[in-house]
Parts: sequence; structure tokens; C-alpha cells
Amino acid sequence: MVQPANLSITTPVSKLFRLAMFGMVLVYLASCFTPLHLHFDSIRYYNIKDCLEFGCDPNSFAATDYLPFGYTGLLIVLSKLGILNSFSIVFVNCLYIFAGLYLVYKIFAGQLNPFVFGVLALFNWTLIKFVAHPLSEMQYIFFSAVSLYCFHLFTKKRNWLYLGLAFVFAILTVLTRTVGVSLLPALVLGLGWEYRQELKRIVQKNKLTLLIVVVVGIAGVIFSASKLKITDYSGLLQEAFAKGAGNFFAENLKNHFTELTEVFFNMPASKLMGVIPGGLGPVLFVVIGVALFGWLLYTTFAKRSNVPVYIRIYLLFYAVIILNWPYYDPRFWVPVLPLILAVMLQTPFNSKPWLKGVSRIYLAAYLALGLFAAAYSLYIGLDKNRFAQKQASGVYRNEYEIKFFGKPQSDTATRVDPEVLNILKKYD
Repeated sequence: MVQPANLSITTPVSKLFRLAMFGMVLVYLASCFTPLHLHFDSIRYYNIKDCLEFGCDPNSFAATDYLPFGYTGLLIVLSKLGILNSFSIVFVNCLYIFAGLYLVYKIFAGQLNPFVFGVLALFNWTLIKFVAHPLSEMQYIFFSAVSLYCFHLFTKKRNWLYLGLAFVFAILTVLTRTVGVSLLPALVLGLGWEYRQELKRIVQKNKLTLLIVVVVGIAGVIFSASKLKITDYSGLLQEAFAKGAGNFFAENLKNHFTELTEVFFNMPASKLMGVIPGGLGPVLFVVIGVALFGWLLYTTFAKRSNVPVYIRIYLLFYAVIILNWPYYDPRFWVPVLPLILAVMLQTPFNSKPWLKGVSRIYLAAYLALGLFAAAYSLYIGLDKNRFAQKQASGVYRNEYEIKFFGKPQSDTATRVDPEVLNILKKYD
């Protein structure tokens, strides 16, 4: 087997990657000193947190919101400690992502250069952007990485404590984001794979007992579906599916393949659509996304693949769920971005001269765009006037300017959302 190129880089180049990685770590930490980055879902999390902590109308949107309570739990803990502010949010997110990346690297130890892997992850525009937001992605990365790492330790040491911890953190992952249910079958099937010979003998001797266990397990999921917010999401799927199966699948695939291209191009599609002539842009992003998805599937499931079985299953279940989710947002891929990068780095980029050349050109462009995204993020974040105008495309400009300057800076300002302004005054 050809060695992955990321393992065979020279010492000077490895030192450059190490320098770049730790430099980007400092950039992430510098984001702690930027204002509170509000997002529509962030406002929902804060409202749910206030509802749980201080009470609210049982018929209010916050009381009936379907977002899981896992990330809200973090906000409540920080609130009780008296440190719920923009600094602590970003700092905790940084700890989540740094620890998550380390654990993913440990699972693939011996297959990845830690600095190449770290640089590719930290230079991605989605992580640079969302690490500064009060959103659940970084917590999800951490909990899912702990779950997978504990299962990894179980496969090596056969210690049942690690297996128990894997399932505990899998549940915490589900409570953070419902798509975490994709972890549960991965762990169950991964366990079956580890004990496939023993399982075969057990199944032959205890068919009726196992059937009862399976039925009870399915019933447990059905009865707990409401508490895990699964029924809320299935309801949203039914609404989208009402427009017709063809439209449902075509629109979803178009959106999610476009997202993949954005993640791997390391820039939002909106930045390129004006440059690409005519209607070629959307088509090009979808086509490239299809190719990237095919590459991911091949690298994950090829016979020569060193990707652990439980991670293969997890990525497959996760992808199936996301490809059927009727909304568009590149951050849907953020929770599994470290794993996707670890899998992609299994590719022997140095196996052919042309592939080696193309991969180096791509890497240079990827890093340049990541550096620009990081510099732009800090440039905007450390200038309150620009931040108010640019954050969330200026949707909350009036509220930010009132918070920063006492009044809106635009003469045409007519609307101020008291809910958003209250969040900024309390938690920025």
C-alpha cells in the first residue's frame, strides 16, 4: 500500500505545518476577545436557556422549541457560574475543538501527520467562523470524538468501562444535536463486528431472546423519540416531503452537495457565484460536490481502507440523515469535518506525479483561503462598527449599534428587536 502523503513530508515542511497550526490556535483564542456572534439559532438557544432557568409561558416558542437541551445545558452552567459572556463561549468552543481534534488524531494515530491534520481542520472557514458562535457544533465534535475514542480504546483493550463511556458520550452527543443518533447504530454494529464470531454462535443459540431484545430496543427508541426531539424533526421532514418526493430529493441533494463543495473549496459559494458566468456556478458546485462525496465513499469503504468499521458506519448514517435534511447550511458538515479530513488524508496523494502536483496546488489555495478567512474574521471582530454591519449579514446591525454606541448609526434604522437587544446587553 502506498503511504499517505501527509505521513511522508520532510522535517522542515513538518515544522512549517506545526508553526501554522499553533499560529491558528492563537487566532482562535484571539476570537475570545470579539463581541458575541449572534445567529438565528443562537438566539433560540439563549431563549430556551432563559426559559429553563427563569421560567416562561408554556405556549411560547422557547418552551416548545425542538432544539435539544444539550448545548442549552452548557449555557445554564456558565450562567450559574456568572461567566456566561462572549469570552467564555468562544473559549469553551476552542477547548471543545482542540480536544476533539486531538481525540480524532489519536484514533488514527500512525495514519496521520498531526500537524497536517490540525492545519487542514483549523484552516477551514467553517470552523473559523462557527467557533466564535454560541452554537452546538463544537460541543458535538467533542462529545462525539470522546465517544468514538472510548470505543477505540475498547477495541484495543476489551475493557467494558470504555464501552460504557462510549455509549454515555453518544447519548450526550444526541442531546447536543439530534443527528447524533447516527452514533448509536455505529457503536452497536461496531460492537457486533468486534465480536462477530461470538455473536454468530450466540444468535444461533438464543434467537428468541435476541428477537425480544431487538423489539424492546426499538420500542424504547419509539417511546423516547419525543424526549430526544426525534419526532419534531420527523415532522419537519413530513412537511418538506409534502411537496413531492422528486422535489424533496432533488432539492436536498443539490443543497448538500453544494455545501460539501463549499467546505472543501474553503469558501462560501456566494463568494464565487458572481465570478462564474451565467448559471454555471450552481451546476459546477453540485457536480464537484458529487465527485467529493464519491471520493469520500470510496476512501471510506475501499478494501484497502484503514478506516475503522464503526467510523465507516457512523459517517454513512450521518450522511444519509444530512442528505435527507430539507435545509441548506454548510455547518451541517462541521460536526463530522475532523473525521472527513482524517478519512480523506488516507488518500495516497504521492502515488502519481499528476496527483501529487494537483494536491499541492489545492493545498496552497486551501491554506491561503483559510488564512484570509481567519484574518478577515479578526479584522471584523475587533472593529465594532464593521462587526455590527457584517455579522449575520447585518441582520442585527441596529441591535449591535445600540449595544456598542447607544443608538443605531444609520439614519434609516426603523426596527429594533428587543429580544436580541436584551441578549446582547445580558450576555455580550
